[in-house]
Amino acid sequence: MSGGFWLSDRAWAVIEPLLPKNQPGARRVDDRRVISGIIHVLRIGCRWEDCPSDYGPSTTIYNRFNRWSHRGLWGRIFAALAAQAELPDELSIDSTAVRAHRSAHGGKGGRKFRPSGGRAAAQPQKSMP
Repeated sequence: MSGGFWLSDRAWAVIEPLLPKNQPGARRVDDRRVISGIIHVLRIGCRWEDCPSDYGPSTTIYNRFNRWSHRGLWGRIFAALAAQAELPDELSIDSTAVRAHRSAHGGKGGRKFRPSGGRAAAQPQKSMP
């Protein structure tokens, strides 16, 4: 097995009861491997098809992620894991904010229509010579 992400026994014990059982279809790929593959792809940021074969077929990994997302299973999994997690003695949260000037949202202001040089020359002068 590669040096990628693998679920710990403790995390798997929390997740396993939440997973759907007796699903129709072809022989089921091991859920622990698939969830480890999903987390690997999300952590690394690679494409689904670039997921290492140690986690199982990439189409299976994507399909389970997509199907379980529509069912809301990931929210239940994360809530269960968070309830079992131990908080460290010290915790640091970084809240970085970048301030921008109020007019830094877009392009230059002013009139949207600007006459070309030829049209501007044909107009009367705005000042006295």
